[in-house]
Amino acid sequence: MKIQIRFFDRPHLLRTAGCAILFLLSGCSKGQPASNATSNPNPGTGGSTKTYQLVWADEFNGTSLDSTNWVFDIGGNGWGNNELEYYQKANATVVDGNLVITAKKETVGNNPYTSSRLKTQGKQSFTYGRIEARIKMPVGQGLWPAFWLLGTNISSVGWPKCGEIDIMEHINADSLIYGTAHAYDNGQHVSSGDKMLSSPATYHVYDVEWDAYSITWHIDGTLYHTVNLNSNINSTGAFFNPFFIIFNLAVGGNWPGSQIDDTRIPASMYVDYVRVYQLK
Repeated sequence: MKIQIRFFDRPHLLRTAGCAILFLLSGCSKGQPASNATSNPNPGTGGSTKTYQLVWADEFNGTSLDSTNWVFDIGGNGWGNNELEYYQKANATVVDGNLVITAKKETVGNNPYTSSRLKTQGKQSFTYGRIEARIKMPVGQGLWPAFWLLGTNISSVGWPKCGEIDIMEHINADSLIYGTAHAYDNGQHVSSGDKMLSSPATYHVYDVEWDAYSITWHIDGTLYHTVNLNSNINSTGAFFNPFFIIFNLAVGGNWPGSQIDDTRIPASMYVDYVRVYQLK
């Protein structure tokens, strides 16, 4: 069920104060990744269909994370959003074909919780394609799981100039899934987002389809948001560059709030697989 558009400031990273709206909006078990697949029509190319081929995947079928794909963010500095967790490697495991990120009630430094945030930065990056993951997540006040992308040039240009694509975010105990793009225009942060009702505590496939014309967001193949990139409209040029993938489970922060339901912790986010397809 699609519901009304909501625009909001970026909750993951330290950002500029203003937010201008300048973008134009125009359950199954794990299967083997398809070598190619046909997507929905591309609204930027006159309705032609796109045929994809698999270019990279992590199926999490081993007993530990593949270090050729993933590195960790470590620390408990609030991550620009007053989050309460300390990120560490120990909270990410591979169990029964899933990446499992677990938030725990334990103190490290000044942080009363621990969790994990892992990324493909410096390992794997992509420009365009369909980027998808099959995920189930914990539901509870103060929990904030996310599956998202950042531009690989973040270390040189900073955020939000690098661009960001939030494929999936969920907060607290409701049933809303958020998808958002963040960029930079005329000296300030700009964002375009929408949301969709779902059942986050069960597995769903979350994806974006991204090309030089648009980014579209889907849950289990259902489209719920589009950002127009055609001809670099509204300074969306960041989205023509490579991006890397991030999974994390935050506890607290400016968006979900500082009230935490400790009866829901430990809490785990399960990622069955992540796959990247690009045009043949």
